[in-house]
Amino acid sequence: MKKVGLFFGSFNPVHVGHLIIANTMLQLTDMEEVWLVVSPHNPLKQRGTLLADYHRMAMLREAVDDNYKLRACDVELHLPVPSYTCLTLATLHEKYPDREFCLIMGSDNLTTFDRWRNYQYIVDNHKIYVYPRQGHDGGEWLQHPNVEMIDVPIIDISSSYIRNMISEGKSVQYLVTPPVYKYLTEMHFYEKGGCYGSDNQ
Repeated sequence: MKKVGLFFGSFNPVHVGHLIIANTMLQLTDMEEVWLVVSPHNPLKQRGTLLADYHRMAMLREAVDDNYKLRACDVELHLPVPSYTCLTLATLHEKYPDREFCLIMGSDNLTTFDRWRNYQYIVDNHKIYVYPRQGHDGGEWLQHPNVEMIDVPIIDISSSYIRNMISEGKSVQYLVTPPVYKYLTEMHFYEKGGCYGSDNQ
């Protein structure tokens, strides 16, 4: 069975830090592919600067187009919201029975893992690969046999930093891939008074 890592995020927008994490995971583990899973907008929260699902997916596809081991995945955009990882896993297992799915998460998320729905089932039945985040050591979950910390470089880049830079009229070239930079620039996303698109798929 092909081993696939699932890397969840809003990717608003996807940046080079995301891609470094995904590619390093491929190099240092036995995963054969990494799927970057776009999380939908939670209808209970304000939209703020969250781009429409379509645009986040489009930029993600552009970002990973040159690496056949990386894939943009929209599975959660077709599931009920708010999304739960356990439901996403069940859906993927049914659709791709020839894949073995595992999770990729930051050490900050691992410390609150016991708040996830069906967390015990998830960790007992899926490998979890963890990348370090500053100020978070991962906690006791690192003792679980299915949880492994991977020595991924700590990349202190966030999507919110990129959005703030753009809103201040500053360039984010090199913080995102050239195709994503072109997309953001042409669409004027995150600029003051700029549009954010719609949720029509």
